[in-house]
Amino acid sequence: MESMAVGETAKILTIVGARPQFIKAAAVSRAFEKWNAANGPSRTFHDILVHTGQHYDDNMSRVFFEELHIPEPAYHLGVGSDTHGRQTAKMLAAIEEVLEIERPHLVLVYGDTNSTLAGALAAVKRHIPVAHVEAGLRSFNRRMPEEINRIVADELSQILFCPTVTAVDNLRQEGIEGEGSGTAVSCDIFSGRWVVLSGDVMADSLLYNGQLAEQRSQILERLGVGPKTVTEASRRYVLVTVHRAENADAPHRMEQILEALRAVAERGFAVVFPMHPRTLKNVHACTSCAHLLARCRKAGLIVCEPLSYLDMIRLERNALAILTDSGGVQKEAFLLGVPCLTLRDETEWVETVQLGWNVLVGADPMALVRRFEQVLAWNGVGAPFAGPEVSPSVDPQPYGDGRAAEIIVGFLADLFFT
Repeated sequence: MESMAVGETAKILTIVGARPQFIKAAAVSRAFEKWNAANGPSRTFHDILVHTGQHYDDNMSRVFFEELHIPEPAYHLGVGSDTHGRQTAKMLAAIEEVLEIERPHLVLVYGDTNSTLAGALAAVKRHIPVAHVEAGLRSFNRRMPEEINRIVADELSQILFCPTVTAVDNLRQEGIEGEGSGTAVSCDIFSGRWVVLSGDVMADSLLYNGQLAEQRSQILERLGVGPKTVTEASRRYVLVTVHRAENADAPHRMEQILEALRAVAERGFAVVFPMHPRTLKNVHACTSCAHLLARCRKAGLIVCEPLSYLDMIRLERNALAILTDSGGVQKEAFLLGVPCLTLRDETEWVETVQLGWNVLVGADPMALVRRFEQVLAWNGVGAPFAGPEVSPSVDPQPYGDGRAAEIIVGFLADLFFT
């Protein structure tokens, strides 16, 4: 196979903007460094990191770069918060300027945020190929901004790195299929399209950082919860995250979620809620939600600021159960063997449901409490949730073996250099 004749260096422009993307990019960055160390200096990757500034609070951004040892971004666009349309437009204009300066061989985007959409759009407008990490995920709910972002990014991408077999199947059903069996077959990237089953880079990160979190994080001690607290022998707790627009921006759903959290706390369990800034702002803007939040605090709800990655891993690992609307947290709960109750009506990570570790409860307090009772009755053997949706035929290790980033970089190396 001919190379793409890029010379000695393949210039990759990596675009990130939100905390899950920092985690994913860290895994791929390590893989680039490892490949360069083994194959340079005659053939190297030059990975240029662009931070859009979609997440701009230090707790949502800087701490992740420091903790995960991600190099400082070459460009920080400082876009900040805004409506979807204005935010994406600002990103498009700023990313286009970076592309003019850097002229990369490839733009690498992650996940399903506005940064993903803007990066993919800006690149194809300038005839620069796009690779999408975490391609093929579908919730089949087009009211979700994330669903639109991932569909458009997939349609625009030349290389689609899929975390699961389900993701590959989703693309196939949409008419997106790669050439050959996952090997680059053309020296002109625009004449080919590749769908690659890479595994999940979030699984890579969890394996890499899991032990580090247990060694370094003091979050259980700081909050006074969990099996390793100095204040109690054991204080069982539930971990909660809420950030998606369908919940955080909908007062009625937030009321229902807070009612459910109060019911859990009144059972004698601590409820730890690292609250997204937008969620906190919206709760305080709604009189009934603010009143419910105060009642939850009295019952045992612990509200804290968004946490670092290592703190989150340690909280997740030691939780009795996790309640979340985050796709990444659903997946981490599964990988850590912690029961997950998802505060949505659908999920992209269907394997977690099919394998009995995750259950969809929406914002229904009765459904949430009923499923929480299942967790309390679970003896720790097998999966906690039984039901018709549980499928024994699903791969028990659907997200790969922790080598997703290595597979991604290896594929790009074949494309550019072999």
